[in-house]
Amino acid sequence: MVDISKRACGHKSSLKDQFGRTATYLRLSVTDRCDLRCTYCMAENMTFLPRKDVLSLEELYRLATVFIDQGIRKIRLTGGEPLVRKNVMSLIENLSRHLETGELDELTLTTNGTLLARYAGQLASYGVKRVNVSLDTLNPERYRAVTRWGRIEKVINGLDAAQAAGLRVKVNAVAQKGDFETEVDELIRFAHGRGMDLTFIEEMPLGGGAASRHASFLSLADLRRDLEERWAIVPLTDTTGGPAKYVRLKETGGRLGFITPMSCDFCAACNRVRLSCTGQLYTCMGQDSCVDLREALRGSNGNEATTQLIRAAVFDKPKSHEFEVKNDQIIGIDRAMSTLGG
Repeated sequence: MVDISKRACGHKSSLKDQFGRTATYLRLSVTDRCDLRCTYCMAENMTFLPRKDVLSLEELYRLATVFIDQGIRKIRLTGGEPLVRKNVMSLIENLSRHLETGELDELTLTTNGTLLARYAGQLASYGVKRVNVSLDTLNPERYRAVTRWGRIEKVINGLDAAQAAGLRVKVNAVAQKGDFETEVDELIRFAHGRGMDLTFIEEMPLGGGAASRHASFLSLADLRRDLEERWAIVPLTDTTGGPAKYVRLKETGGRLGFITPMSCDFCAACNRVRLSCTGQLYTCMGQDSCVDLREALRGSNGNEATTQLIRAAVFDKPKSHEFEVKNDQIIGIDRAMSTLGG
């Protein structure tokens, strides 16, 4: 195990790219597996990675410490569904030590909420202050249809447990044309009534059949105009370190976030890199290119080669993603969202 008491006092590098952006935020995928099969995220009959290809929890922790040494200040665990990874709490416990030393400002995760009732208290005890929970509808039948077999009661129980443990909760909802548009006000009242932020996310063209998503794509600019007909919206300058733009609703006092990868390019301020559970470093979610860190990690007891690969990859980070809405066509990439957790 790395002696973090010595590392905490050392000089920290920074991960700067050729356009002057500094990466301070790592989204760390711990598994490609999930207990749901959301229609916009993965196929119903998924073929998951062989376990030998997935980094061990020890390897994930070692890689995380390399990123911390290079100036990463925030780590978000993702999946698939991160809480289905066996013994994942041991990784969270190890990472939490870097909160105690001040090397990390925040350790958090994005989850579908189905296992939060089991783990919320433990997460809070390890210094996790907030979680993002994916919830696209409050209708039990539509929830089952979107997730293919999920039970919304498990998510509600997870939200109860998270808030009882003192965790701040932000609900993430993928915006789509159709039923979602008729349910959006109910989602707002539900989230804000429980003191939770709610963030809408444009559907991203990831995975097989990405181009066919034009029929379901809902621009958040259009959604916001629709909401303004019923709600008094006050723009905010708040930020949580991600791409969301926030507003407050006068009627509820709660915050709404809008993440617009398709209709509004936020790449100029991007501070994120993403690491898959197999050790593939993606400096841009909307690009297919990645750098394999697994071989360098497993081929040496030291971190020098891995560090050099990370620094070179971040420097070469592309200026922007390749998602595009073009007339009646949506341009995306074939990689499934579950590879990096969105």
